[in-house]
Amino acid sequence: MTSSPVRSRIAAGRRHSLGVGADGSVVTAGRPGAEELRTTGWSDVVAVAAGNVQAAPNTGRSHSVGLRRDGTVVATGWDKDGQCDVHEWRDIVAIAAGWRRTLAVVADGTARAAGRRAEGACDLDGWTDLVAVAAGDWHSVGLRRDGTVVATGNNRRGQLDVEGWRGIAAVTAGYLHTAALTQDGRVVVTGDRSAGIEDATAWRDVLAVASGSHHVVAVLGGGRVLAAGDNSRGQCDVEQWRDVVEVAAGSTHTLGLRADGTVLATGNDDDGQCRVNAWKTTGDW
Repeated sequence: MTSSPVRSRIAAGRRHSLGVGADGSVVTAGRPGAEELRTTGWSDVVAVAAGNVQAAPNTGRSHSVGLRRDGTVVATGWDKDGQCDVHEWRDIVAIAAGWRRTLAVVADGTARAAGRRAEGACDLDGWTDLVAVAAGDWHSVGLRRDGTVVATGNNRRGQLDVEGWRGIAAVTAGYLHTAALTQDGRVVVTGDRSAGIEDATAWRDVLAVASGSHHVVAVLGGGRVLAAGDNSRGQCDVEQWRDVVEVAAGSTHTLGLRADGTVLATGNDDDGQCRVNAWKTTGDW
C-alpha cells in the first residue's frame, strides 16, 4: 500500500523548469527575468512544483513552489489569486501546483489549498488520510493512504470520475484529465482522452507517471520512458531515454531525471525551459 508522500525533485510548468540541487537549492530554466524563476535564496528544499497555465495560454505566467525539509513552503511567481500565499503553512509533507493554485498535504493527512476558488478546485475540506495531491488546471486530486482517490473541481470531461479507483500508488493531473499509477504497475486515466492519452493504459511495469497538459509520461522498470498524447512540440519524444528515475511534464515539454543526477528535456523550448544540460555540471546536483 502507499505509505509515504511522493516528493518531486524536478518540475515542469508552462514555460519553465525546476530542479532540487543536492545542497537543497533550486535550479531553474526558462525565460530570463521571469518571476517564477526567482528562487535565489531558497534553501533546504526537498521537493518542487511548477504551476501550469494551459487554461490561460496567452498569459505566459506561472508560479513555482518549494517544500523545505522543516515542512514549510516557499513560492514565487504569478500570484493573482493568492496561489503564492503559502508562507504560513507548517508540517507540510507534499506539494502540487496547478493553474492559479497551490496544494499541499499536511503531516496529519489533511490538505491545504491556496489560490483560485471559482471552480471548487480548492475545496479540500474533509479530505483525510492523504499521502499525495495533484493539481490540474481546474481540478484537484488526492491520494489516500489506502490507495483510494478523491477529486474536486470542474468535471466537464469526467476528470473527477475516480470514485471506483482502488490500489492506486500515485496520482497526476493534466489540463482536463487525471491519470494514476496502480500498485501493480499499470496506468489508469479518466477525463479528456482526445489527444490519445488513453494509450497509456496499455503500459505495464510502470514505476512513475506524470501528466502534462495533454500528454502522459511514465518511467518503466530499467529506466526506460514512454509517453502518450499530444506530441505537437515533441514533448513525447522520449523513446531513447535511458536510466531515468523520475519524470515531469509541463504544458508542452517533458523532463527526465537520470540516476546520476543529470536531466533530460524534450519539447517546447521557446522560453528556454529545456535548457537543463548544465544543471549537473554546475555542482548544484
